[in-house]
Amino acid sequence: MPVLHTENGPFHYELAGPSSAPVLLFSNSLGTDLSMWHPQAQTLAQDFRVLRYDGRGQGQSVIAPGPYTIDTLADDVLALLKELDVAKIHFCGLSMGGMVGMSLAMRAPERLEKLILCNTAPKIGTPAIWDARITAVRAGAMAAVVEGILERWFTPDFRKASSSSIEKTREMLLRSPVEGYIACCSAVRDMDARDGIASISVPTLIISGAHDPVTTPHDGHFMAGKIAGSVYKELPAAHLSNIEAAEAFTMEVLRFLKA
Repeated sequence: MPVLHTENGPFHYELAGPSSAPVLLFSNSLGTDLSMWHPQAQTLAQDFRVLRYDGRGQGQSVIAPGPYTIDTLADDVLALLKELDVAKIHFCGLSMGGMVGMSLAMRAPERLEKLILCNTAPKIGTPAIWDARITAVRAGAMAAVVEGILERWFTPDFRKASSSSIEKTREMLLRSPVEGYIACCSAVRDMDARDGIASISVPTLIISGAHDPVTTPHDGHFMAGKIAGSVYKELPAAHLSNIEAAEAFTMEVLRFLKA
């Protein structure tokens, strides 16, 4: 997979699908890389030009000194699009990636056709929670937090039945660069767009996991109440609904983008 050298640094990315099709960009959860979208990529690349990338501090992309902000991560998307000469996109982001989508929709709505916010919220957790996470990772690297993350990201039934998916996700988290992860934790910690998202006018789909303890259905309903005309869907999953309820997730995305 290639690395694109942008004005904001090098970004690892993958572009697949018909060159003339609308571009659909996927933005990742904290601590993951573009491989988290494998369950969606092949199917959606039949109808869209699918653009996946590793965010700043994650995967094989630039690990600049932190802390980061969500707006900085959104500016990285714009730099990526500039280098690829892409004017407008459909945007699908999960968790931290959804926060990036909110930033783009509030600050650069002219670059978005449609917006999909998955298992996310305009404010996630508390500063104390994030500061404790940062302290734990500084002391013990990703191994110190990985098992707790997996428990929050997937339901007990899925963890028992899908050991291969769980192991792939564990490996992805363990290879996440520590300094980049900490810097991204700061970005999530410091974002509070609970008032700002009312300005979003891009057609928006909100996907929540019925069993998500991180960004709950309450958070999804809150966003749906703030973003005029948005569509709300709830899937039988915890936090990584694109993996746990992969087929239903992909179909909801496809249905919304083709509507």
